[in-house]
Amino acid sequence: MTTNRPVIRPVEAGDREEWQRLWTAYLTFYQSSVPAEVYDTSFARLLGNDPHDFHGLLAVVDGKPCGLVHYLYHRHMWKTENVCYLQDLYADPDVRGRGIGRALIEAVYAAADAAGSPTVYWLTQEFNAEARQLYDRIGTLTPFIKYNRA
Repeated sequence: MTTNRPVIRPVEAGDREEWQRLWTAYLTFYQSSVPAEVYDTSFARLLGNDPHDFHGLLAVVDGKPCGLVHYLYHRHMWKTENVCYLQDLYADPDVRGRGIGRALIEAVYAAADAAGSPTVYWLTQEFNAEARQLYDRIGTLTPFIKYNRA
C-alpha cells in the first residue's frame, strides 16, 4: 500500500467480497465469528434505506478497500436529537498508522453532524492498546462499564 490519503465512501453492492474480508478480520481480532446468515443480513441492511439500520463506509487506497466502519443512529432519553453509535472499526494491519482509522471516524463524525446527531460514541476492549492510542487523541474516555444480560 502507498501512503496516499484514503477515499472514504459508502459500502456498495459490489463490495460484498472485500467488505466480508474486512469484517471477518475485525471479528477474528476480537476472537469472534458470526454465521453466514448474519453476513447476508448485515450486508443487505447496509445497502438498505431503513434509517434505523447500520450505515457502512469503506476506506479505499489505490482502488483497494483497506478499512471499514459501521454506525447507526438511535434515540437517547437524555437528548432530543439522535445519537450515533460507531460499532465496528477496522483497518488492515498493513495500513495501520497511516490515518485510515482516523479518516473513518472523522467520516462518521461528519455524517452524524449532517444528520443532526452531534454525539458519537463507541466501545472497545481494554486490550486494544493500538486503537486506544488513536481514540485517546480524537475522543474522550468515559467511566462507563458495560454489562450484558446474564
